[in-house]
Amino acid sequence: MSHSPETSNQGPGPVAQDGAEARRGALLVFGAAMAWSFGGAIARGLETADPWTIIAWRSIFAALFLMAFMLWRDGPAGTLRLFRSMGLPGAGVAACFAVASISFVVALGHTSVANILLMQAGVPLIAALLGVVFLREAVDLVTWAAILAVIAGIGVMVSDSFAADVSFVGDGLALLIAVVFAGATVITRRFSGVRMTPAVCLGVMIGAVVGISLSDGLAVGGRDLGLLFLFGALNLGFGMAMFVTGARLIPSALAALISTMEPVFGPVWVWLIHGEVPAPRTLIGGGAVFLALICHILWQWHRSRRTALPLPN
Repeated sequence: MSHSPETSNQGPGPVAQDGAEARRGALLVFGAAMAWSFGGAIARGLETADPWTIIAWRSIFAALFLMAFMLWRDGPAGTLRLFRSMGLPGAGVAACFAVASISFVVALGHTSVANILLMQAGVPLIAALLGVVFLREAVDLVTWAAILAVIAGIGVMVSDSFAADVSFVGDGLALLIAVVFAGATVITRRFSGVRMTPAVCLGVMIGAVVGISLSDGLAVGGRDLGLLFLFGALNLGFGMAMFVTGARLIPSALAALISTMEPVFGPVWVWLIHGEVPAPRTLIGGGAVFLALICHILWQWHRSRRTALPLPN
């Protein structure tokens, strides 16, 4: 019954993919970044003030979406088998995503969104280093240059709103988010034969339990409930499903690089939906990040075409 791209390999190591699989992986990760980028626009429309209530409902809807997707794709017996077979790698990915989502909310209470975004810009660098150490993935100079360009571009984007005071708790949690997200990326790539959709489902279940236990109550209005459905099912659940499916098909550094399109497009949706015009530095920095990623992807595509050409007789 299964027809997911996750099923193509059952080995423990990275998938030895062809050019078509690599392109599919890159498109899936890009799709995940696009889904995540709507988070700010959706959150702007919420009237619910308690962040833990938001986390609870968002996680509940994400878990329901992911569970329904697996039941449709694999059936009840297959879904149960997926949870049983994900093992320690799946538990690690679940823990990483749960820690990242919970830490984000707590960090917002101690530091600025700008500081958090700047820390998250380091995800490609951390993923590249972890990939070199644990996966023996070679990272070329062009990729290193793209990583540095992305960090610089996001630094320009948020430079208008840096927090004046450094918060050890807030900035420490922001760094933790970057580390665990990079860790989840590398685990997904390393154990490419393990289906990670149940892992992210378990991660949002953990988030739901934490949110429910710390919330002031789950009562929300009908409009907020609809927005929270979008926030959970599409923004979080659908985005995570695409990410863990695509990240196994491409190098960790590239997956983390493409995922940085989220903060680039996020302000664009807020602008178009809520009329909040981005600051000039946001546009300049976002444009630099977008250009760096497009140049890097085009270079990767050109290199793959050259290696695929037949050798002359």
